[in-house]
Amino acid sequence: MRFHRLLGFVFATLVVMNLCAIAPAQVAVGVVVSFGPPALPVYVQPPCPAEGYLWVPGYWAWDPDFDDYFWVPGTWVLPPTVGFLWTPGYWAWNSGGFVFTDGYWGPVVGFYGGINYGFGYFGEGYVGGRWDHDRFYYNQTVNNVNVTTVHNVYNQTVVNNYTTVNRVSYNGGQGGTTARPTAQQESAARERRDPPVAAQVQQVQAARGNQQLRASVNQGKPPIAATDKPGSFRGANVVAAQQAGAPYHPPAEHAANQPNPNAPRTANQPNPNAARTENTPNPPAHAKDVQPHTMPAPDTGNAKQHQKEQQKLEAQQQKDHQQLEQQQAKEHQQATKQQASEAQMQQMEQRHQQQTQQMEARHNQQIQQMQQPEAPSVAHNPPRPQQPPPK
Repeated sequence: MRFHRLLGFVFATLVVMNLCAIAPAQVAVGVVVSFGPPALPVYVQPPCPAEGYLWVPGYWAWDPDFDDYFWVPGTWVLPPTVGFLWTPGYWAWNSGGFVFTDGYWGPVVGFYGGINYGFGYFGEGYVGGRWDHDRFYYNQTVNNVNVTTVHNVYNQTVVNNYTTVNRVSYNGGQGGTTARPTAQQESAARERRDPPVAAQVQQVQAARGNQQLRASVNQGKPPIAATDKPGSFRGANVVAAQQAGAPYHPPAEHAANQPNPNAPRTANQPNPNAARTENTPNPPAHAKDVQPHTMPAPDTGNAKQHQKEQQKLEAQQQKDHQQLEQQQAKEHQQATKQQASEAQMQQMEQRHQQQTQQMEARHNQQIQQMQQPEAPSVAHNPPRPQQPPPK
């Protein structure tokens, strides 16, 4: 069974590589995931193994077999062509879920969602190095380069503190980055592009098969955050994450019962990681887990007035959502900083779940009230008094 799954994954990877090679623009690949990936973990970059290797930052990928994100460690890779740079892939909210757009090699770095992957990829472009004819020069300010073995170096100051910036790993949706591609970045996506090289595919396969790299197991802090070479997950230059980018709180059905994701399941045994269905709803645990509401069409003749009221309600609900999400995130940070006990953390989680459910109930009630047709008004048309009969 696992061989068939692996074979299917390799086939899907090859299909994605072919699509990336022939498509005129970036291609969104994979399944649509109902909740966003964890924040990017904080880690240090392993040393560059030799001249000519370029850094490919780590990212969260999705494994449909386990309904779980898994971490693909960052690594040093030889580019497919001299003069090519890597444009990282990224997750983005797309009308109902999160979709991953694969990365690619090309002469110019294109759009990668405004995600701060660090080490030269700070949300736009790349400042970690540059090509000079057939040689690549490394910016020592953002790269871990040993000058005794790598001589093509320079120093360029970069104003960016990688360890303290927002660690969000997706574009759009609640809490995501708001970056949009520029005309130049859209043009870069239409130039010649090469798919991930074989070493990168090997890195993804090795990560997918490592249980410790699943988000449900490592809680956003992978024990293997980066490697000096693709597929090499052991040795002195394998780096563990220093900390999670933010507390990881997946939806309840994805967080429960995860001690042994590799255990075989029978046909009659439910999958604890299965996606939520309409018949088995699970309430969201945190404000960040709630997606924006879809406003229904008005059941009233005054559509213009209804639209104004709907926009006002949407703005107010979004404000409520953002305030609660920020409040809960702040409380999580304070609890982590103060090293709160397990009992205190559990009480906080219960309080957050109650707050989120109360907010959702209030928002749903507001939407239902807006759906109700207005009763015909008679205030401006009172009944006319009867005239006495003529004598």
